[in-house]
Amino acid sequence: MYKLRLLFIFLLPAVLSAQSYKKLHQRAVVVDTHNDFPNQSIEKNVSFDQHLKGITHSDLKRMKEGGVDVQVFSIWSDGTFEAGKGFARANRQIDSLYAWTNRNPSAMMITKTVADLKKAVRQKKLAVMMGVEGGHMIEDSLSYLDRLFERGVRYMTLTWNNSTSWASSAQDETRNAVPNGKKGLTAFGAQIVKRMNELGMIVDLSHVGEQTFWDAINITSKPVITSHSCVHQLCPVFRNLKDDQIKAIAKNGGVIHLNFFSGFLDSTFSKRNTAFLLAHKQERDSLKAINPEPHFTEEYLFAKYPEEVKSLRPPLTLLLDHLDYIVKLVGVDHVGLGSDFDGISSAPQQLDDVTGFPLITKALYEKGYSKKDIGKILGNNFLRVFRANSSK
Repeated sequence: MYKLRLLFIFLLPAVLSAQSYKKLHQRAVVVDTHNDFPNQSIEKNVSFDQHLKGITHSDLKRMKEGGVDVQVFSIWSDGTFEAGKGFARANRQIDSLYAWTNRNPSAMMITKTVADLKKAVRQKKLAVMMGVEGGHMIEDSLSYLDRLFERGVRYMTLTWNNSTSWASSAQDETRNAVPNGKKGLTAFGAQIVKRMNELGMIVDLSHVGEQTFWDAINITSKPVITSHSCVHQLCPVFRNLKDDQIKAIAKNGGVIHLNFFSGFLDSTFSKRNTAFLLAHKQERDSLKAINPEPHFTEEYLFAKYPEEVKSLRPPLTLLLDHLDYIVKLVGVDHVGLGSDFDGISSAPQQLDDVTGFPLITKALYEKGYSKKDIGKILGNNFLRVFRANSSK
């Protein structure tokens, strides 16, 4: 009996800690600002209300298990979906979100306003929001921008990796030639930012080039976000944020939502990933002959060699390093979570899918963040920006 009592006393702090972070996660409004499931549903011919463990990072059941209250689904297409295609591709994904929600009215709710969001959370439904990832999907049309807003889109990433005719991307500014020869926003690009402010559509500065970033931050009258970006100082990849950009977002009242992609968190990941691909070069070349799309080849090999892939993944602590860096630089009011689940091939250890969100709360709790600050990081910072942009 004495030994049992000693064991109980020894384990008690761990039990209390587990109960504390779980309760904290359950009570918080957990917001993920970027999930690419709508495009995955097209690519893999699956539906959000199916059980998809082992197939995707996300489904309705697992999102509930992960304690996610508000999910901003990315409406994405690559740069080949431009004139005559981009807007239709966006609407196809939006149609899917409406269909899934209509089939599951007790579990999901399309969220367009702050009042909608509060109602969904109160009724314990997943608040379904939408963000267009890539301004090419409006096809240079303010009318299309308005129509996407009417359907429920509440942020737009000004560019994806490809530039538009009115805004240069980070990839083009750093790696390629800017298509129209001019970095930054054109006069029409400035008009788009102003129209987004008028509508109540949040300006998302993930993926944009530095000149586009500064043009947009100087034009916008509302707080901005980056829906899925990390810290350049810790991982110097072309579309992570430099310190002066982080400070500018904080001054604007905006929020940086951290991407879970290993390659944006860990500066050594790219080298390990390249070594993995070289080890399977013969198979990779055969796959390229079938489908030249590089994402297809990588996805196939990652699925085929899960144990090798697992060893490539950085520890969860690296995500917290990026978070701590932003907090120390500009304060806790300017950081949140934007997983990029179902749009990434690798995430940190333990973050295997959307059920891993409570582990972030646990890590924050163990690092000594206060309950109030954890609430801000998990979702309240985004809610503040949503409220500030809202036209209603």
